Formats: sequence, C-alpha cells, structure tokens
Amino acid sequence: MLKIDNLSKKFGRKKVINDLSITFESGVYGLLGPNGAGKTTLIRCITQLYSTDPAAITFDGTPVQRSDGYLSHVGYLPQKFGLFRDLSVYDAMAMLADIKRIPRGGIKDEIYRCVESVNLIDRINSKVKTLSGGMVKRLGIAQALLGDPEILIFDEPTAGLDPEERLRFKLIVSKLDRSKTVIISTHIVSDIETTCDRVVVLNSGNVDFSGSCDDLCRVAAGKVYVVSQEDTKTLGGRCFVQSQYRDESGVMCRILSADELSYEKVSPTLEDGYMCLLKGV
Repeated sequence: MLKIDNLSKKFGRKKVINDLSITFESGVYGLLGPNGAGKTTLIRCITQLYSTDPAAITFDGTPVQRSDGYLSHVGYLPQKFGLFRDLSVYDAMAMLADIKRIPRGGIKDEIYRCVESVNLIDRINSKVKTLSGGMVKRLGIAQALLGDPEILIFDEPTAGLDPEERLRFKLIVSKLDRSKTVIISTHIVSDIETTCDRVVVLNSGNVDFSGSCDDLCRVAAGKVYVVSQEDTKTLGGRCFVQSQYRDESGVMCRILSADELSYEKVSPTLEDGYMCLLKGV
C-alpha cells in the first residue's frame, strides 16, 4: 500500500501540491487532470526525484525516505524516455537492469520477458535510435517492468502516439497483474476509461475526486443534454459545450448544465463527469 498523507510541494513561492492525501492500493489507477494540475510533480515526489517531508509518503507503513529498498519496488516511465540512443534495445535494457541491481545471472531472461511483453522482441538487437516514437514508449514500459516491481507508474504514456500505439498501450496495461499498484497519469480520458479500476482527479494540486469510473460518470448524472448548434445560441446560465458531432439533423452539441434545460437528457460518460468537475458544473 502506497499512502500519501498531507503532501505539499512548493517551487519558490508557487505551491504545486496542496496538503494532498490519497492511498493507492492494488489495481490500476488513472491519475487524471489538466496540464499543470500537479500530476508530474506528485509522481516525482512518489519516485523520490523531488524531496518531501519524511512522513508524507509511506510504503507498507514505512516512510519511503527511510527505506533503502523502496525504489526497487517502483517501475517508472517518465514523460520523456529516450536514453541510450546509440545502444541496442538489449544493451540499453541490460544497463538499466544492472542499475536496478537485478542479479546478473537472471538479467538475460528478465530482459527477454519484459521486451516480449511489449511486443518488441523482433527489435531487441536494433539500436534505440532506429525505433519509432511508439516503439520507444514501449521500450520505456519494458524497462519499467524490469524486476517485476510492485508499483508501476506511467507518466503521460500515450502523449504524441497514434491511435494504434495508444490501443497497444491499453492492451499492455490490461495484461498487468492486478495485485500490483499501477498509476497512469494522463489528461486524456480515453486512456483510462477501459483500463483503470479507479480514477483520481487532480486539479490545481488538490484531489477533486477519487472513486470508480462509474462514480465519476455519476458526477454528471442529470446534467448532460443534446442540443442543436443553433439552439446553443439561446442558452444561458451555467452551461458548457462538452463536444460537437454531426448527425442527420446537422451539427449537435453535447451540453453540460447545472441548470435544468428543456432538451433531451442523455446518459453521462466518464468524460462528462470529468469535465463537470473541472468546470464546476
């Protein structure tokens, strides 16, 4: 169990994390929030890249700053991963396995296990610089899996990827052992709606929501309407255009409203609930 208790983080006078408390147990968590919400700062605190109050983060009841072996339990894919461009995939993984203190006798088998799990086995002897952006992300996931850590953290893992690679990432996550703690940080709702057991919404350094995907959908219950683009011109009050699409009637808008409207209500989605939180609807 990874527990965060009254964590704060400042850079100069700017407070990025505000007395944040959250507990991550086993399962896959979506850490959702807009750019600048504090997601990466929180992750860098968890991975000890940023210093924190000694009592603010504990793993299985022990403060992580006082645990020499804590980081051996953590696998981390940062936002930008592209080290060792002139090494082969195998050699880059071998160097990282050595840094993680994986016993040398088991390094080869561990590398092959991790590389195969992300479907890169056919590129294991290729240089990292010859890989596509999606392949580099997959290599980043593979290195996070080295040593079979209990905590896996992926920071914006699908940023810049095409739809095929985003789907591939979801398939990789779906095969992970649910007894692990997996945290996926993103601002893209579709990255988490089919892969995560629970969602944490972070905004301006605060936890605005923590619960299941169904719970987040219910935040928007009774607040979602379908309105023609023309009719949106007459709407007032606390309304927000969530999305637009075209059907046989023309351009239609999905509207979030805290006020009762005389239009068709529709069932809320995960993104509806998320946008209701962000917009205060």
